[in-house]
Amino acid sequence: MKIEIPSHLSDHDLVAQVKSLAQCEREATASFVSHLGELDSRHVYLAAGFSSLFGYCCEVLHLSEPAAYNRIEVARTARTFPVILSMLAEGSLSLATVRLLAAKLTAENQAVLLAAAAGKSKRQVEEMLVHYFPRPDVPSAVRKLPTAKLPTAPAVELGGILPSSVTSSSVPPDQARRPVVRPLAPERYEVRFTASADTREKLRLAQDLLRHAIPTGDLAEVIDRALTTLLEDLARKKLAATKRPRASRTAPGSRDIPAKVRRAVWVRDGGVCAFVSKSGRRCRERGFVELHHVDPHGVGGEATAENIRLLCRAHNAYESELFYGRAGPPGRRTLPGKSASPSSSSVNAK
Repeated sequence: MKIEIPSHLSDHDLVAQVKSLAQCEREATASFVSHLGELDSRHVYLAAGFSSLFGYCCEVLHLSEPAAYNRIEVARTARTFPVILSMLAEGSLSLATVRLLAAKLTAENQAVLLAAAAGKSKRQVEEMLVHYFPRPDVPSAVRKLPTAKLPTAPAVELGGILPSSVTSSSVPPDQARRPVVRPLAPERYEVRFTASADTREKLRLAQDLLRHAIPTGDLAEVIDRALTTLLEDLARKKLAATKRPRASRTAPGSRDIPAKVRRAVWVRDGGVCAFVSKSGRRCRERGFVELHHVDPHGVGGEATAENIRLLCRAHNAYESELFYGRAGPPGRRTLPGKSASPSSSSVNAK
């Protein structure tokens, strides 16, 4: 679609056109949010190979991450309070103001709050809400403040650890709230977070104990070693990973999955969800993965590598719904995002 710059329009016509387009955009946004809420309620994104509506919005609908997050939250709020859709269309509410109201709205107060928020800006709605939901006063405090400005880059001698005179309470709020993982160059990242005093002391102790191996005390190397050790420990506990595997036996019909099967499935599936949609897209989710019986255990499916695969929690529940129906087998309830699937096992070694 070719969009031309409207340089030929007079000021009057340009303003009129912009206002008309703005109204069309509001109506389109309200309609989009309405449809997104319905898509969410039907869990259509699961069949498309996504473990979340967020991923679907970013990859299929090409929304930016903030835009996807905002619209999903507003869509879910509008499912409960449909009057929001008409207020979005007419412009008396915006996506930003609906997000502010979302956590506060109830069946009892929706009429009052929505009327009070109508036509207000985000800042005005924030001020309005504190009248209905006041917060306690901030406790008085006396603390030592740093005499110098915080460094704009991690301190070299401490590998990014703040001096002892700078406490977490003196760190600017935007830095204290948001950890940073930012690429600096190919294969190089800046990683920044706020640590407690205990964590800081552990890092220093690790630096001292590793002086023979890391004379400079470089924190990137220290943390890399710590994470390597942590991952090895997690692999041993969750995946039964070991350099000297022993024969494991499981009684026929048991729900227990042998360690050798866990290891084989994890390696084969690469540690990620193995769900593939009809279009051929694989989910690739790594969080909350579970061991799923292709032929459910409840109908005689065995705990073999051929019958076990890794699925994320959402697709595990989705597969259970396809087999048993939305309500699941008698006495069990399976919903997307829950781990009550009768054909799965969490990835923990027995």
